Amino acid sequence: MERKHMSAFALYQAISTDQPPPAKKASLQVAEKKKKKKENGASKTNTVKAQLKPERKKIRKKPLRSAQREENLKEITDNQEDEEEECVGGDGEDLEAFLADLAKVNNSRERASKLFQWLINPIPAKSFFRETWEKKPILVQRNNPDYYKGLFSTAEFDRILRQEDVQYGVNLDVTSYTNGQRETHNPPGRALPFTVWDFYEAGCSLRMLNPQAFSSTVWNVLSILQEQFGSMAGANVYLTPPGTQGFAPHYDDIEAFVVQLEGKKHWRVYNPRTEDEILPVLSSPNFNQAEIGKPILEVVLEAGDLLYFPRGFVHQGDCLPDAHSLHITVSSFQKNSWGDLLQKVVPAALEIAMEEDVEFRQGLPLDYLTYMGVQNSDKDDPRRTKFFSRVESLMKKLTNYAPVDAAVDQKSRDYLHDCLPPLLSPEELASSVKGAPTRWERGQVMDVGAHITNQTRVRVLRAGCARLCSDGEAVHLYHTIDNSRTYHKEEPKSFEIKAEHTDAVEFLIHSYPKFVTVGSLPCDSAEDRITLAEQLFERGIIHTAEPL
Repeated sequence: MERKHMSAFALYQAISTDQPPPAKKASLQVAEKKKKKKENGASKTNTVKAQLKPERKKIRKKPLRSAQREENLKEITDNQEDEEEECVGGDGEDLEAFLADLAKVNNSRERASKLFQWLINPIPAKSFFRETWEKKPILVQRNNPDYYKGLFSTAEFDRILRQEDVQYGVNLDVTSYTNGQRETHNPPGRALPFTVWDFYEAGCSLRMLNPQAFSSTVWNVLSILQEQFGSMAGANVYLTPPGTQGFAPHYDDIEAFVVQLEGKKHWRVYNPRTEDEILPVLSSPNFNQAEIGKPILEVVLEAGDLLYFPRGFVHQGDCLPDAHSLHITVSSFQKNSWGDLLQKVVPAALEIAMEEDVEFRQGLPLDYLTYMGVQNSDKDDPRRTKFFSRVESLMKKLTNYAPVDAAVDQKSRDYLHDCLPPLLSPEELASSVKGAPTRWERGQVMDVGAHITNQTRVRVLRAGCARLCSDGEAVHLYHTIDNSRTYHKEEPKSFEIKAEHTDAVEFLIHSYPKFVTVGSLPCDSAEDRITLAEQLFERGIIHTAEPL
């Protein structure tokens, strides 16, 4: 039987009336998938076997105070005072040209700072992080539809579907939200244009989960921005037909920068519902309208506009009947809180304390089960006070054994595993191993003769691309150079550094962005200096001031 196709506008009209929604196509297999949560990817130290999770009595969640709601209502605007940051990548500047200019910036940290300033212009970055970051939403309306032009487009979306291996559920989700019900319509296998655009015409939204795997421009932007955040920068692209909504109201566990690329979209943003949902650890389930109250911000984003909101702020976006919407959400700071760090510090501190301090090894009172625990929590027993005092004393003492630097190194390994590899500029390519001219030509290998000498000037490829970490027995250099453009497709990349070379590697890392001569590396001999430099060069960690 031939299927009847409806235009997106006709579908919107049907949904907007009191009539029941149009029947779904018979071929649609509607299967709501549970939202995947990204795991931190961190492996706890081998010696830490388990982590206690104490039970708590259930308490009623407190709603946000009205004063706090009023405070969040203020200053959701782009009219910020001018500060010391100057506008970068200003109105009308071509993104490709701006990125080419950025590639000439000598310091990758400065490059990241300039790119972030371009992203949020005209808001000064310093005032943003001081007043807005993790605190409240903010809106930038530019009246310049070409401001983000070149970052991504529907034409690029179509090219990727035609040329790349896009898999449903892995790289692309097909979604809808009608009559308060959020549904996912992913068939198995590869997403091909014939089927994908058929879904779109039927009123479904399309979410590309990792556009950086297919778009070099998105890859470049995210790989630069991750140094600004000190945390992985990710992205999703959302293409929504006119007059439809693809997702239910919800909050996320990431800091979100909604970049409107084409068309326009109606957004509503709501305060965290309770104090417990401020800066949440996990994303929320889908909410219905009755659960979220009134929005603190309601706006139509048009091409060139930006909307930022912190994790925990409930949001929903829907298309108006007269235009489609294409936006990219740049995200960061997932699982990057003090609590996430302490989850690594505390178990290791306990193990060290129990090894070194007899007080942590002394036995519990013989009768503690008779007065401690939830069933005894309402007892007025002086032994309970004494028990809590002992626990408090041990907790304070525990800080003396906290291996904070080792825990930070563990977090840094997770970060380097999460990161995108650097997209090399032409100059970096020419001066790194990836641009070496060695090749097979006319029946023989050509241009093998270039060698590193003590006079060769070198530096690490990026400020944050490599880090020395110790596991207690050996020192490894973890790096992002060979990472995949798809999240965690590869295992963490590292290799062992000889003990006598660690000072030289630290020297290289701390010298960035300056080039230093191989002869200045603090090694025992000239031979060691050259051997280390060749090892780092061959692995892509360093590049030379001039092509070899």
